[in-house]
Amino acid sequence: MRTVTKDTITQAFLDYCEPETDERLKFILDRLVHHLHDFVRETNLSHDEWRRGLEFLRFTGEMTDDERNEFVLLSDVLGLSSLVDMVHSPEGVTPSSVLGPFHILGAPDLAVGGDLKRDNEGATVIVEGKVTDPDGNPIAGAEIEIWQTADNGLYSNQDNEQPEYNLRGHMVVGEDGVYKLTTVRPAPYTVPIDGSVGEMLKATGRHPWRPSHLHFIITAPGYRSLVTEVFPSDDPYLDNDAVFGVREKLIMEYVEQTDKSKIPAGLEIGENVTMPFFKVDFDFVLGKEAS
Repeated sequence: MRTVTKDTITQAFLDYCEPETDERLKFILDRLVHHLHDFVRETNLSHDEWRRGLEFLRFTGEMTDDERNEFVLLSDVLGLSSLVDMVHSPEGVTPSSVLGPFHILGAPDLAVGGDLKRDNEGATVIVEGKVTDPDGNPIAGAEIEIWQTADNGLYSNQDNEQPEYNLRGHMVVGEDGVYKLTTVRPAPYTVPIDGSVGEMLKATGRHPWRPSHLHFIITAPGYRSLVTEVFPSDDPYLDNDAVFGVREKLIMEYVEQTDKSKIPAGLEIGENVTMPFFKVDFDFVLGKEAS
């Protein structure tokens, strides 16, 4: 240790790992420390830059609480969240996308055909589709968690004017795998810029906008859990998403309807739909859980 140098310190760290260290943990630490140390050597990182980086991480922690995770947001805008999604999204299933920093647990139950719109301003959107396996077979009993912004671009845990758990629900599909609900069309919005992520975006000249989207988490026994988002084809930020969440297979169509006969049966809202309304059809395909 007395003779450790900038060229040997990486191996010195790794030699501290005891033989019984979990192999996966050891491999991840090996790669992490190699890349971190190489980063310092490659950039000739100064003390001031190193301290500024630590301050940035401290600020990120200070901005994190039960309703907002600034570390998740940082991972999102760096493209790290999407890269993990891409690495673990097999072919033939619905791609995953970012969870985002505003997901909260405990969404209230929503029956198939239930109404999320309630008193929210904005056009009525009817969303329906199926949850299937890659062969097209319905996945009975799949659980769907749904959340979104209001038409002002804010989630319920950002906006004191919205009721608790506004535009959030938890649905269990039947034997046919069909999900169905009414909601309001969300708006594009900016990621929060009052924290460390905002500092980074400003410093690099990046905009904070995200295309509008609906969030879904879908789970079923024996299948890989899916965390994803679905985006409208006409959104102005579709090809310039601040968190790199858009995928070609996650694009939906808002089809405008003016004929009440086009309202599907089995909706809690019935025919009390604001006109014109929009119809969205989107199916989800889950992959089998790895053995």
